[in-house]
Amino acid sequence: MTLWVLAKDDRVKITTKTIRELKGIRPIAAVTAYDFPTAVHADEAGIDLILVGDSVGTTVLGYSSTVPVTIEMMEHHAAAVLRAVPDALVVVDLPFGEASLDRDHVLRVSRRIIQMGAGAVKIEGGAEQEDLRSFLVDAGIPVLGHIGLLPQRIQVEGNYRKFGRSEEEAEALLEAAESVERSGCFACVGEMIDADTAGEIRDRIGIPLIGIGCGPSCDGQILVSHDMLGLGTEKVPSFVKVYADLGRQIRQSFEEYREEVIQNQFPS
Repeated sequence: MTLWVLAKDDRVKITTKTIRELKGIRPIAAVTAYDFPTAVHADEAGIDLILVGDSVGTTVLGYSSTVPVTIEMMEHHAAAVLRAVPDALVVVDLPFGEASLDRDHVLRVSRRIIQMGAGAVKIEGGAEQEDLRSFLVDAGIPVLGHIGLLPQRIQVEGNYRKFGRSEEEAEALLEAAESVERSGCFACVGEMIDADTAGEIRDRIGIPLIGIGCGPSCDGQILVSHDMLGLGTEKVPSFVKVYADLGRQIRQSFEEYREEVIQNQFPS
């Protein structure tokens, strides 16, 4: 097995060009991060892409969905991640509602994020967002696309499910992916897409497809860090491999601390 992780001193700054050129070379490893220490650890582990996702709403801020997350919240958490000065490419989600506003507003918001030091913004949607994505790319804003399950539209969808199982849905997803590429995005996230359909999308487009809940037939994978580290408070999705049980360890540490305080066991 080839070990792809490089020591921090041996790594170079990863850009959108780097991510795009990894297609067909090796899989891309991506995770979410919302704070400074997580970004430091992810970067030191050799993660390629760190997404400051609007999933911060459900994982950190206690909301039941990503919808309440505002651009001010995203900027706050993005700033914390960027203070880690990671070599990984940092991408920031445009939260619910932002991408539906007028193009000049979206450009101002996106420019502010890039000026903070982020490498790109992420926008959910397929062909209906093509003009906006193209406008941003033409203005010098790198964009990461996102198709399949769109968490910002869960109010419309009604539930979380797998997409692309029917021939009609598969064709719609292929067209959405082509639209993402056509608009100049450097890569595309596919969420909760049938594995066979994901493989078709990967082979159809010339930019990387980074999957979450799409099986192995992608150019890379992304997971929510709280899910994979066992830090979440809800049941993790079935497609997530949990690599640690930090939540249990944290609770045990708090319990041990509490007992020592009660028993007055601290050294003088």
